[in-house]
Amino acid sequence: MAGNGLPTLGRVKLVDLIPSEGLPSDAYKLSVSTLSQSLVQYSAAIIQLPICDAALLRSCLQSSRLYFLHKPPIPSSDIIDDSREWCKTSGYHADPQLWQETYDFRPGVTFTEPSNETEIPPSGLVDIFGMLGQVCRGVLDAMTFYLNLRSSPFTEILDNVPLRNREVSSSVLSVCCHGRPSFVHHNLTAREDGQLVMFSDHDEHQVDRSLLTLIKSDKAGLHIRDFQGHWVLVDGDLGPNEAIIFPGLALYQATAGYINAALHRIDTSNLQGTMYGRCSLAFKLMPKSMTTINCSEMQAAGYGVEAQFLLPLPVDDLMQRSTDQLLNRNNFATFNFPPTHEGWAWFIFSFDVTYLEV
Repeated sequence: MAGNGLPTLGRVKLVDLIPSEGLPSDAYKLSVSTLSQSLVQYSAAIIQLPICDAALLRSCLQSSRLYFLHKPPIPSSDIIDDSREWCKTSGYHADPQLWQETYDFRPGVTFTEPSNETEIPPSGLVDIFGMLGQVCRGVLDAMTFYLNLRSSPFTEILDNVPLRNREVSSSVLSVCCHGRPSFVHHNLTAREDGQLVMFSDHDEHQVDRSLLTLIKSDKAGLHIRDFQGHWVLVDGDLGPNEAIIFPGLALYQATAGYINAALHRIDTSNLQGTMYGRCSLAFKLMPKSMTTINCSEMQAAGYGVEAQFLLPLPVDDLMQRSTDQLLNRNNFATFNFPPTHEGWAWFIFSFDVTYLEV
């Protein structure tokens, strides 16, 4: 690790991740290397969006705060999170165990409240969805370049761009509010130093089932477990045009475990005295329902694929299986990537990664 590791979370400009025809530029190769090394060390990276996008992000977060502020303190039973079909969730729902409220925006679905009235969502979601979706696809392409896979190898499991007639988006933009005081005041627990902490038991095992998740919040508090098993605050010093990206279980499965899914949790102990809670915009690039994830692209590129990844996995099974079943092991072997791209040195995935039980 010494000499090659990143001292902090990697920062990458989106403009430098945009590929062009012909040979890759030095800026592109450096950005992809920084992105990938950050993902292996910290299971996350910082993406710098164009500065003009900061105003749209800020406006949507402000609208989200007002949206949740006007929700009732205790949600009715018909909007508590349940086992609804993962690819059809939309509108407002709540999870009291995680002290979390969510508004899911999914193009192709019109949400109506139980009273059959159309829900008025936070503003700007259409533009945010398109913007963050493009970012995730760009990052995914950069990762496939780093893995030396062919261009766009995951096209078959991704939504059409744009969606075709009557299609519903598999990817989703989740507008989340953690720790709204009127929603969770009875769930606060005290830490030894006297500060209030809201880490639930479920929070310790949060793993997204997406290919990639891109998240922008109005307050710091996102912790992700690094390759040494330490919880790292990853959004403590973000600029107005910066967001956090991290891989999920779908990408872990599609790359035969060469890219590990991020374990994350939210700390809302810094919300004392606020009336809004912690709001965030989380775009999740999801594989399509009714498709299958296999590791043929990894095999074609010359990677060894372990037995647990040899059989194709239907996406709907991926969404239903437990995290433990999908990971299936605690210790991950060391993978060494062969030198490619004209001798360009590769650092990623040269570490022993361990998922610790909590």
